[in-house]
Amino acid sequence: MTQTAAAPRHVSVGSVTFGNDLPMVLIAGPCQMESRDHAMETAGRLVEICQATGVPLIYKTSFDKANRTSLGGRRGAGLEAALPVFAEIRDTYGIPVLTDVHEPWHCAEVAPVVDVLQIPAFLCRQTDLLLAAAATGRAVNVKKGQFLAPWDMKNVVAKLDGAGNSNVIVTERGASFGYNTLVVDMRGLPTMARDTGCPIIMDATHAVQQPGGQGGSSGGQREFAPVMARAALSLGIAGVFIETHENPDCAPSDGPNMIPLDQMQSLLQVLVQFDRLAKANPVVL
Repeated sequence: MTQTAAAPRHVSVGSVTFGNDLPMVLIAGPCQMESRDHAMETAGRLVEICQATGVPLIYKTSFDKANRTSLGGRRGAGLEAALPVFAEIRDTYGIPVLTDVHEPWHCAEVAPVVDVLQIPAFLCRQTDLLLAAAATGRAVNVKKGQFLAPWDMKNVVAKLDGAGNSNVIVTERGASFGYNTLVVDMRGLPTMARDTGCPIIMDATHAVQQPGGQGGSSGGQREFAPVMARAALSLGIAGVFIETHENPDCAPSDGPNMIPLDQMQSLLQVLVQFDRLAKANPVVL
């Protein structure tokens, strides 16, 4: 049975506009907020890199990593400490900011100082969290759960639309495959674009994560993250999500799958070429 295509939509976040038919957008930053100084320095370097490559930037970092593998894992700066830093990044660099929310009450607390609320993959079916995020009026980036089929995401998007917020972005981050492994079915990207109409983002770094793969922490294969980004952008999507750090091997979380910050500019220069070719030759299902 042929699926009726949803009307394509654009989502504007400040000066940045997401669209599967528009030039790529980058969502990037460290996995978690480690400190005010680290966040400001990383944001500043990413702004310089994106200005040099002509790629619109959304800065990403998490105030709390609530789904760590072990109780001893570092979780981030915390909500109270992070709020003024989010505001400072926006004011200093003039860029939109994205962060995860895990509880419905987080949404109203965070919304005044960020531009995009991100729903973690594990929580993408949590109705109360989706409705609270929608109620803020901020753009909402929903990560597809590792347990969901691409065609199931239209139901998630419908919850947000039904709550009166159509500023929705959908992100692919892989599906669980056996133990400690994720795989990405690239057919899912155009499928989700067709079924939801939403801008689609490829989370290139979490897609190469190995959940719990190091026993007490997650592993990853960062060398394959650029491969995921290239493959996804060749299909004509809105952009990529890449976690980055100046020294990933010493990062408090997700180090094995993060891209070194000093490699980001050369990577973006290549990705822009893939994106331009795809947009000039769009995939039609």
